[in-house]
Amino acid sequence: MTAPVRVIQVGAGGMGRVWLELLAGTPAVEIVALVDLDLELARVALEALGLAGVTVATSITEVLRSRTADAVVDITVPGAHHPVNTEALFAGLPVLCEKPIAPTVSRALSLAAASEVSGRLLMTSQSRRYYRTLSRLKEQLGSLGELGMATTHYAMAPRFGGFREEMASPLLLDMAIHAFDAARYLLDADPVSVYCDSFSPPWSWYAGDAAASAIFEFAGGLRYTYVGSWCSPGFETSWNGTWRVSGAEGTATWDGESDPAVDPPSAGSGDSAHGPETIAASLAEFLHALRTGEIPSGEVHSNVISLAMVEAAVESAATGRRVVIADLLERSYLTAVAQESRPDVRTALMGWGSAAAGLGGRSRN
Repeated sequence: MTAPVRVIQVGAGGMGRVWLELLAGTPAVEIVALVDLDLELARVALEALGLAGVTVATSITEVLRSRTADAVVDITVPGAHHPVNTEALFAGLPVLCEKPIAPTVSRALSLAAASEVSGRLLMTSQSRRYYRTLSRLKEQLGSLGELGMATTHYAMAPRFGGFREEMASPLLLDMAIHAFDAARYLLDADPVSVYCDSFSPPWSWYAGDAAASAIFEFAGGLRYTYVGSWCSPGFETSWNGTWRVSGAEGTATWDGESDPAVDPPSAGSGDSAHGPETIAASLAEFLHALRTGEIPSGEVHSNVISLAMVEAAVESAATGRRVVIADLLERSYLTAVAQESRPDVRTALMGWGSAAAGLGGRSRN
């Protein structure tokens, strides 16, 4: 594939416009259609960027009656991800989807099986793992010896309006997944269990819990602790939070933006200083995967584990009990099989035998 990738974007809301601008400015992409249930919203978004010749429709299927496409970028609200991604995959189109890949782990497992049955790539845009300084932090961890503890402290006070302020667990469901996913990337390990407490202070403007503390045990006994709030004005952290990773031979810290600091100092390779960041990097990895066939880091089977960390944290906060990630995955697998409406996807899921077998070695990082 050497010609521009012909893309259908689904979703013309706030984040949709950010993606639309990125796609419009990427020479390797041709936007062929913008899909949204609100056609006027889609037209206004295109006009704002001066984009002509782009089909406006209410579904991918409608677009494909008159246009040819190579891929879909799904920027809808989380509740729409499963139906939109499924429609795209079985229309023969690979998908790059905003996080979370699905609203629940069971729906994510359904999508992983749908990707297998359709033979098309489904990738999540975990955009906050694509920071050059985060890559440098990962490089520095090799100088710390055996790792024992990692922490993220996150404190901000954004006023989004819209669906986030109505979510049951907005911090965990919409933001903490970035930190959880980054922890898997940094530590090169997967979580075993979590204990979490979530709440909201009296002044919170969110309907659901906007603050949380979670302690994850990772493979090998390493502990990762996340303390976060979306209603903490003053002395706010970066959007990535502040990080500290300690090992037998030293400690590394990162403010979420600048180069990491290491004690004792380590030179590091500096090889991560190039390339795009955030959603531009997600798009670049997706396009690279389409051209080469390489499996991207956000491929759906792998990303299920990051989503499982979120769901396990929410469950722990609700029950007051430690939640074992493997147990949650297997319960979600049984739910996915029982609720699957497509016979071919249900057959694929049943063929796994278990979530662990279906995710296999693709669950790392």
